Amino acid sequence: MNTEITGIVAMFLITVLLSIPLGRYIAKVYSGEKTFLDGLFAPLEKLFFKISGIDSKKEMNWKQHLFALLSLNALWFLIGMVLLLCQASLPLNPDNNPNMSPDLAFNSIISFLVNCDLQHYSGESGVSYLSQLYLMFLQFVSAAIGLAAAAVLFNALRERTTEKLGNFYNYFLKSCTRILLPVSIIVAVILLFNGTPMTFEGKSPMKTLQGDTVEVSTGPVAAFTAIKHVGTNGGGFFGANSAHPFENPTYITNMVEMIAQMVIPFAMVFALGFYLKRRKLSWMIFSVMTIGFFLLVIPTVITEMKANPAITAMGIDTTAGATEGKEVRIGAAASGYWSIATTVISTGSVNSMHDSAMPLSGMNQLLGMMINCFYGGCGVGLLNFYIFIILAVFISGLMVGRTPEFLGKKIEAREMKIAMIIALLHPFLILCGVALSTAFPEQGASTLNNPSFHGFSEILYEYTSSAANNGSGFEGLGDNNPWWNITTGVVLLLSRFLPIIGPIAIAGLLAGKKHIPESAGTLKTDTSTFGLMVFAVIAIIAALSFFPALTLGPIAEYFSLRG
Repeated sequence: MNTEITGIVAMFLITVLLSIPLGRYIAKVYSGEKTFLDGLFAPLEKLFFKISGIDSKKEMNWKQHLFALLSLNALWFLIGMVLLLCQASLPLNPDNNPNMSPDLAFNSIISFLVNCDLQHYSGESGVSYLSQLYLMFLQFVSAAIGLAAAAVLFNALRERTTEKLGNFYNYFLKSCTRILLPVSIIVAVILLFNGTPMTFEGKSPMKTLQGDTVEVSTGPVAAFTAIKHVGTNGGGFFGANSAHPFENPTYITNMVEMIAQMVIPFAMVFALGFYLKRRKLSWMIFSVMTIGFFLLVIPTVITEMKANPAITAMGIDTTAGATEGKEVRIGAAASGYWSIATTVISTGSVNSMHDSAMPLSGMNQLLGMMINCFYGGCGVGLLNFYIFIILAVFISGLMVGRTPEFLGKKIEAREMKIAMIIALLHPFLILCGVALSTAFPEQGASTLNNPSFHGFSEILYEYTSSAANNGSGFEGLGDNNPWWNITTGVVLLLSRFLPIIGPIAIAGLLAGKKHIPESAGTLKTDTSTFGLMVFAVIAIIAALSFFPALTLGPIAEYFSLRG
């Protein structure tokens, strides 16, 4: 087997093997069972709740959970805006980076707040170390918000009738201390020992291969890079993200970062099975997600290894694959694998330039974000998949002439209306943003560096990345101006919080209903048949929503390249 393919297979298998015990551990954390980290973190958590005056044992209903979630985010937004607008006058700014403009600060804080980390600035020159530390804080808490929301869903799906769904602050803090922090420390230490900087000093003089002395930015990179992947955030300390040799020095660090960004989304699927004591259900969900992932990643890896046929026709050696925009130390195959993993998981970090990918690879990257439920981000991937389960259960119930039920609770008109609104919101935000930017070219399309089909793909990618809370980009687009900062900022807000509010509302409503015991006529939702039904619903909705736009972008570019 090709060594590049062997490395990819190893990354995936190691991630799966690590995620199963991690999923069991996460289920214990959220169910309040004893874990091996209790002695270390329980006293810190008690101290935090004592200082804050929060009663961590007070049960909340779904509306109180959402109020806590939204109020915390509003507070973090205000603090971040002040920080970015005043960073030039604040400490920890050895490189004297300037204040951000109001529209860029608005976009940047919202982006990190919603776990997207869409960056319209370059980290070396755009933010101070103090701002980087605050953004790193947001990478922790935004991921913890998603995990806590998933914990509320777990609680609501238990077979009982209740309006009390645990305590949001308890889920949130444990997500930070028991899950994100320990895994991030392990990853940061590995990166540190493999050459990733961890310092508060400013730029350091370094000699190039030509013998010139240049000033190179450093900083607390190891800690920042660890949580950006573990929390499926993706924001780069440097503008080149994980293509930068300080963020991702070697193939070993590439594997560690790849595993780090996938392990918690994988583990959350298994955690659902352990928490509900329905492991077959979690395997059904994981199988559907994995089939979807393979259908995107396998053709992408093959395409990137084959290289650009137009360059091959010129007589140029392309045995190394499509190497434009890629790092030699990583290779075309691993870059292709990363590009799909980072888009289906909503991390959005890059180890190559997606703008340089082959047209069909770019289409698959877009599809990963458009579907937005194959693994997904920390916690929110399951919330998105839950919407498709509700839709599949309802359609299946209509097909067999029975009242739709999921885990012993009837799904009625109110739940279906919410599910349909959330399912249609994603394509609505993406396509409206693209339509406005192309309808008013002096505002949007005027900043394109590429014409024709690829230019359209750049616009499509920007709004898709924003709506999917991904953050990666086709960087041929000049996106740091008021139009892009404000429009994507609005999309970021709506596409983060409404898809969290919807599933939690559905779960809360279902939890309050009377539990119906299983009978011979109950639809089994942990079977391969139902899994195929869910996959069909996902595929149909994605095809109907996005195929016309993809035809105008990457598909048209593919045929123009062949022609």
